Amino acid sequence: MFKIDVHTHIIPRHMPKWSEKFGYGKFIHLEDSNRAGFARMMHGDKFFREIEDNCWDEKIRMDEYDDSGVSVQVVCTIPVMFSYTAKPNDTLELSRFLNDHIADLVARFPKKYIGLCTVPMQDVDLAIVELERAQSIGHVGVQIGSNINSLNLDDPRFFPFFEACERLGMAILIHPWDMMGRSEMEKYWLPWLVGMPAEMSRAACSMIFGGVFERLPHLRVLFSHASGAFLATLGRIEHGFNCRPDLVAVENKINPREYVGKFWVDSITHDERLLKYVLDMQGSKRICMGTDYPFPLGDLKFGQYMEDMGLEKAELEDIFHGSAMSWLDLDLNQFI
Repeated sequence: MFKIDVHTHIIPRHMPKWSEKFGYGKFIHLEDSNRAGFARMMHGDKFFREIEDNCWDEKIRMDEYDDSGVSVQVVCTIPVMFSYTAKPNDTLELSRFLNDHIADLVARFPKKYIGLCTVPMQDVDLAIVELERAQSIGHVGVQIGSNINSLNLDDPRFFPFFEACERLGMAILIHPWDMMGRSEMEKYWLPWLVGMPAEMSRAACSMIFGGVFERLPHLRVLFSHASGAFLATLGRIEHGFNCRPDLVAVENKINPREYVGKFWVDSITHDERLLKYVLDMQGSKRICMGTDYPFPLGDLKFGQYMEDMGLEKAELEDIFHGSAMSWLDLDLNQFI
């Protein structure tokens, strides 16, 4: 069955040392590793993590995907590259570099890659300028963080950006980022195990309670990591909405459950039972196969467990490619 992975990350192997170029900050750059096929990701002068060549080598990626039965990858930058805390014009320059890299990749392999851009969300005017430019060079959507410098996505300053996405027809992938409480829970990898699911619920609740979806009904948003804790705790969220409307229903009087199925999620649950619950909540037409490739916390078996769940063929077709095409507003025939 034709498979499209809507959630993968890529980075150029060779980039400027942004901290030296801009004269401040702890921007990410890559250094050689003492292991062949690896590179050291540096956060300023501090080691961040070691990554493999499937983070940047498009042909290695395609070989690994072909072996798994996946045909198309939706690619976006690694969230640590967002650089929302930098000077806006510097983030714009960095974003343009990353977006040009992905646009070139898509142009060379149009049946294998689909591009999502990154933009300087700390300056919405610049973000819209880069969003428009990115669309002009082949991007069909944008990846943004679950919060922007601790501001929730319903903050009024971001609304013109979402208006621009709706106007341009650009899909949005929301990715957990800058996890709340991170400094209090560094041990046990808790920012990734606890913080990421919470960040996705934070993003979804903010956009729903802030009325973003109500005011922009044609906005096409995908909450990554299966919406994190949002769908899993929707009963509690709805109960809070009902029992304390004075605190929750401040800007939007519509029950949050009414928005289920009006956005998309990816399939990264790592749990068959949870995916069945998400499928029951969302319906197959609003779930896209995603893996978080090439990182180990992702689904690096490329949806194999879904094929073993006894789902109907139509449901698998939705999850493996149909839902992706509706979220991205693309025609499957251009990739076959």
